Amino acid sequence: MKKKLITSLILLLGYVSHSQDTIKEDLKYTKEIKKLANKKQVKTAFQVILDLEPKTIKNQIEMTEIEAPPFKEEKKALEFSKRLKEIGIDKVWIDSIGNVLGLIKGYEGKRNVAIDGHLDTVFPEGTDVKVRIKNDTLFAPGIGDDTRGLAMLLTIAEAIKKSKIKTRDNILIIGTVGEEGLGDLRGVKYLFKNNQPRIDSWIAVDGGGLGRINNQGLGSYRYEVKFKGPGGHSWGAFGLANPHHALGDAISKFVEKADEYTSKGPKTSYNVGVINGGTSINSIPYESSMLIDIRSVRPENLDDMELILKKTSEDALAKQNAMKRRGPDLELEINKIGNRPSGKVDVKNHLVQRAIAATNYMGAKPRLTIGSTDSNVPIALGLPAITIGRGGDGGKNHSLDEWWLNKDGYKAIHMALLVLLAETGYE
Repeated sequence: MKKKLITSLILLLGYVSHSQDTIKEDLKYTKEIKKLANKKQVKTAFQVILDLEPKTIKNQIEMTEIEAPPFKEEKKALEFSKRLKEIGIDKVWIDSIGNVLGLIKGYEGKRNVAIDGHLDTVFPEGTDVKVRIKNDTLFAPGIGDDTRGLAMLLTIAEAIKKSKIKTRDNILIIGTVGEEGLGDLRGVKYLFKNNQPRIDSWIAVDGGGLGRINNQGLGSYRYEVKFKGPGGHSWGAFGLANPHHALGDAISKFVEKADEYTSKGPKTSYNVGVINGGTSINSIPYESSMLIDIRSVRPENLDDMELILKKTSEDALAKQNAMKRRGPDLELEINKIGNRPSGKVDVKNHLVQRAIAATNYMGAKPRLTIGSTDSNVPIALGLPAITIGRGGDGGKNHSLDEWWLNKDGYKAIHMALLVLLAETGYE
């Protein structure tokens, strides 16, 4: 019973833990991380991170208070790029889709290792994003997800600069657009589609406490399902096919079939999140629509669920058109508005192993997880890619009461730095 309760709580946070017996640490990477952490310049960087704690929190608060609703991340992007430039790294630019990129050149520079946080939040324009502080706890929409990640990246860049660390490979500090919701990972998809600059390894900082190592991308399909008709007066035009009635029937049919399908096999979820349409209580609507999210750890299940959605929607359309007493038939549109790829990086992969070793070094327990993050794209492409936690303590992500507490938050920054330096060949 206790195990089921813990699993349920983890699911509410948006990811699923693998069983801990799948985590086997390769001693080669344990030695690598210990050796790295004992280097003089890395110790200096660790101290710089501690000294920068007030600035890290200041960056986190001030950037949280810049709105970054979906598709409108420009102001936060400009501020993030400005702060990267002030640190004095080699190059900072904003690409054509809105991602911020900062380059720290390696002495060989043959590979590019990216560390990423996303600029956008789920909150619409006009949301009050003023940070409130109560008993050292920070409250504001986006204070954790993912502005804490951006603050960590700034501190990592400054620690590398001040400690004069030179890595073999190039480091890319990236703030991406479009990670949340209907953004559909547009920022990271753009980076890998254009391959300029080429990225060889990917580390995202997004969600969870110290110890989270997300090595599996949770795939998702998203749809807008729309029924359209002529509309009219509820009395005078009675008998016309009603789009709302069709949508209601479609939801009922879909849920029945989807529940049956998802009751067995690999975990697959479905959710009708938004319903729109109608003008007044005494008007037959001319349009009725829903937005639906389907997720699965198995790509084939997404395709099966798509077929179920199309079949049940078409059945509802046929039923309502057969029931109408006059007027034209309803029309149905099903548009796929989101496609987040899935995949898995093997636990034996060098990047996963470095994250496990660094987590253990920091005194935390590593947890392999499944999630939907920027890492989905490089994972699906077969690249070394993980998402690691932003540390501290926090909760109520995606709500107006989102909060974050700086409970040993520096440890997550130390851990991220260790993984980054190991992956970029610092010796």
